[in-house]
Amino acid sequence: MAAPCRKMASRSFPQLLCYFSRTAVGSGACRRFSVTPIDRATPRASTAADRATSPWSLMAAVCLQRLPVITADCSPIEQRFKQMLQQMELEKSLVSDHELRLMEDAERMSRRQADDYDSDEEDRGDQEIMMTQDLEDTWEQRLKNFQPAPRVRADIDKDLSSAQRCLADSLVLLAEQQVGAERLWLLPQAAWQEGETLRQTAERALDSVTAGVKATFLGNAPCGVYKYKLPKAARTEGSVGRKVFFFKAILADGAPGSAPTAPLLWVKKSELQKYLKPAYMMKVDRFILNL
Repeated sequence: MAAPCRKMASRSFPQLLCYFSRTAVGSGACRRFSVTPIDRATPRASTAADRATSPWSLMAAVCLQRLPVITADCSPIEQRFKQMLQQMELEKSLVSDHELRLMEDAERMSRRQADDYDSDEEDRGDQEIMMTQDLEDTWEQRLKNFQPAPRVRADIDKDLSSAQRCLADSLVLLAEQQVGAERLWLLPQAAWQEGETLRQTAERALDSVTAGVKATFLGNAPCGVYKYKLPKAARTEGSVGRKVFFFKAILADGAPGSAPTAPLLWVKKSELQKYLKPAYMMKVDRFILNL
């Protein structure tokens, strides 16, 4: 056995492959060896030339939301749960300082009404003593004079162009923009330009409809995409349709910046279907949360 092994060991690797190919492979029981170099597929980054030949134009849109300013009205079950918690807290709570003072005043009044009451025991000189009942009367009067702001303002809530409407709901900004020969209500959008990121395009789209608005963008990745084809009359060999990437943002200030350059609407999620087309609405509805 040693001689054949030394003979095999003295051969080169290609000779060994040829040897196995002539012997065991001929029976069909073994698979042939391949010495062909493996060309590993490596991802190739898209270049500007590749993007230039794409028939789809890139766009970025921003979904700007104004979060609720006041709490929403409680539902009936929430109201009952709230009352139950208040009752439990009242039953398990300790006596407050004001309640202790009420009991002290009641005890003092009972001593004054007794026959053996001695006023010298509670003589405090010229110091004026305010009873707890007097304090409660003062607080009650202040409460009557306090006028809280109204939760529902019919004149402002009907103004769809105001960001101060429906303070208990979340609102979404819509802008009227030109798409082909039509003017449609859409999320503010702009065409992507060479050298900028899609988020920068979305920021530019927001500034184009209302400059100076303070908004906080939620990340650099889009939250949705919408693809549509242009009308046949508007299609060309290098432009078939649009791909719109959506970015989410939160209104940081109560009111927008300067005067808008395009008609704007602040609508609730339930009102979007009145202004958006069904296919567009289906894509937008996936990432808009009714907070």
